[in-house]
Amino acid sequence: MTAKVFYGSPKQSRLDASETLPMKLEKILDALHIRDRVKGETVAIKMHLGGNVGYSTIHPVFVRRVVKAVLDGGGKPFVTDLAGAVATAAQRGYTPETLGCPIYPVGGPDEKYYYVHKSPYKNIEEWRLGGMIADATFLIDLAHVKGHPSCGFGAAIKNLALGCMMTPTRSAIHDTNHFDPYWFGEKCPDPAVRQAIIDSCPFEALVEDKEKPGNLHLHYEMCNQCGRCLKVAPEGSLFIRPENFWAFQEACAISTKITLSTFEPGKAVFINLATQIHTVCDCFGFTGQPILPDLGVFGSDDIVAVDTAVLDMAAKHQVDAEALPLCMELQPAAGHPFQQVHGPYKDPYKAPRYLEALGVGTTQYELVDILPAERPKKVASVYIAADER
Repeated sequence: MTAKVFYGSPKQSRLDASETLPMKLEKILDALHIRDRVKGETVAIKMHLGGNVGYSTIHPVFVRRVVKAVLDGGGKPFVTDLAGAVATAAQRGYTPETLGCPIYPVGGPDEKYYYVHKSPYKNIEEWRLGGMIADATFLIDLAHVKGHPSCGFGAAIKNLALGCMMTPTRSAIHDTNHFDPYWFGEKCPDPAVRQAIIDSCPFEALVEDKEKPGNLHLHYEMCNQCGRCLKVAPEGSLFIRPENFWAFQEACAISTKITLSTFEPGKAVFINLATQIHTVCDCFGFTGQPILPDLGVFGSDDIVAVDTAVLDMAAKHQVDAEALPLCMELQPAAGHPFQQVHGPYKDPYKAPRYLEALGVGTTQYELVDILPAERPKKVASVYIAADER
């Protein structure tokens, strides 16, 4: 089975607004028949509204077009995200006036409105899904594409996996990295050697365990699997295994499946805007230099296909090494561009493949360019009036 992914390139043939990304998003909304599908539906538009001084999240110009399409089709839209991001959304330009619809926290202002789903996985026994998501009858997953320190990459899957769950569940998802043991203190009883292991990491990913004196704690988000620590650690005392990193992605797949299970078939669409692609998640509250060129806008009825299409498009480009924060280290041989930034074990394809294995979506897709860019036979010149020079 092959899914369709509709694509709008950032390239323009002419200096015309109709060939820009907001208008290509409009064409994707038409291709997905949004207006025909939302009549009478309560439509949750799940976004990441960012934090603090971040400015790379999806611009209100794009959001408003999605909202208008829902309103035109007779749906009742609202934008939703985590409580903290909603509380400060106006500081980054997101208001009911700019977007054209209300903005609600997924679990209420105090995260007390949620539904519990039981699905044991490693350290997780229950998943607390935001009530505003569960109560909606139609979902538009509107995601900004960026890097992510836990899994290399964040887009449609991550937008739901973490962004629809309450704080205890989100914390538990991150803690899945630590479920399988990686430090064996009995193999390293010398405090001086433990300190040498800590000092060997240029990224400060290894620290003393606050809860277990004499043990080491690995911050998986900061680890790029360079292996410097393994050269210092006594044999058998420390393991940097891919399975620990992959646990986070598998948990994200489970979380996403739970979220989507609350919607009837055909009642969810997925849109990725791949612009201002910087190193980390928008929840960091800032925007860094873009590490990849703008890739465009992608839309599909299949969440696995749309994330896979973005990753395949990103794989055609090289990371701008000069754009990386100086505290990070590029590994050109690590694989996909996002692995080069965050490490080889943070394989960005893992979450889509886990979700596909759970029976949600397919990695097989057909990319449909809704407005291919072609060089005009006559290239127009741009004239600047003399008084504007």
